[in-house]
Amino acid sequence: MEGPAPWEIMKYVVVVGDGMGDYSYDALGGRTLLEYARTPHLDRLAQESTLGLLETIPHGFPPGSDVGNMTLLGYDPRRYYTGRAPLEAASMGISLDQHDIAIRCNLVTLSDDHKILRDYSAGHIPTELARRLISTLNRELGTKEFEFHPGVSYRHLLVWRNAPITPTDLKLTPPHEIPDQPIEPYLPNIPALEELIRRSWDLLDGLRANSIWLWGAGQAPSMPTLRERFGITGSVISAVDLIKGLGVYAGLAVQSVPGATGYLDTNYAGKVHAALQSLQEHEFVYVHIEAPDECGHQGRLDLKLRAIEDFDEKVIGPLLEGLKANYERFSVLVTTDHYTPVRDRVHVAAPVPFALYQSTQARRQAHLAFHEKAAQTTGVYIAEGHRLLGLLLGR
Repeated sequence: MEGPAPWEIMKYVVVVGDGMGDYSYDALGGRTLLEYARTPHLDRLAQESTLGLLETIPHGFPPGSDVGNMTLLGYDPRRYYTGRAPLEAASMGISLDQHDIAIRCNLVTLSDDHKILRDYSAGHIPTELARRLISTLNRELGTKEFEFHPGVSYRHLLVWRNAPITPTDLKLTPPHEIPDQPIEPYLPNIPALEELIRRSWDLLDGLRANSIWLWGAGQAPSMPTLRERFGITGSVISAVDLIKGLGVYAGLAVQSVPGATGYLDTNYAGKVHAALQSLQEHEFVYVHIEAPDECGHQGRLDLKLRAIEDFDEKVIGPLLEGLKANYERFSVLVTTDHYTPVRDRVHVAAPVPFALYQSTQARRQAHLAFHEKAAQTTGVYIAEGHRLLGLLLGR
């Protein structure tokens, strides 16, 4: 007996606008950014979907993209989370032994006297320049214990081989959580790590990226793949090593997209094309868009609005068009991993809106739209966020 035709096989798509959640603002007439922005494709999707609120950050966990996206990929952080940096290490092909600790290493901008943290991203430093600086740091500060590994833009890694401590011994603060604050209270509590930061100052003197900042430490987790759990194969598409690393642990193929920067200038069309191409081979694809989060950290209302409207116009619209043209049976989950409010410039744990669309069960609810307030009115609420993927997959 012949199997189903390719267009009859169910396809599953998750699209994450990182940090899209936000508050209401007087400048927007008391509306949130998602409520104010022009998002016709998201709103149409919400009208034809199950719309509701979702908890992505379990109580007591840091409200970061690591925890939020682990939840959205169907993994309970209370069981699987060991830290951010080891996920990025997996994306970069860095092997971690049992006692190795991976630590996120940002290139940042401090004030001229090295007392205030001015910019967690060193002005979104270009990747090629950043790689040269990390190479210099590894040559001058690297040892058998400490290895510097280059990533993308400001995002890099320090690996502490055979560390004599565990990650729970470390007190490290994400730089995006302390904008324009004195760094002294937030320097690492381990002298060897604080010394690396201070020694970087001479090597980076006179540059906009005039310091490193260490945070997000962890050891390699042990996670079953999505194929082992749900019997599916899939891929992940993101500019961010963290998301790619989660994909590696989930057993997903990592799709590289030229020009994917994680910012407003990213290659949106390339990501959509890669997603649709991936579905020719796999049942599942996870598409991650970083720009809204970056603009929230910058405290720029105008830029975050642009990022949300780009997400709608350049990702959701063409992706839905491509799915409808090629497949009769597909499900799409659109959501965000956490709030990154323009007002606060840091991550915030709050229930986030989600829309779960199924082509076989489409509905029409004209009063709905894709934003926080509309999602609250439906009464749909998922407290155990990691269970939502199973609902998407019908498992």
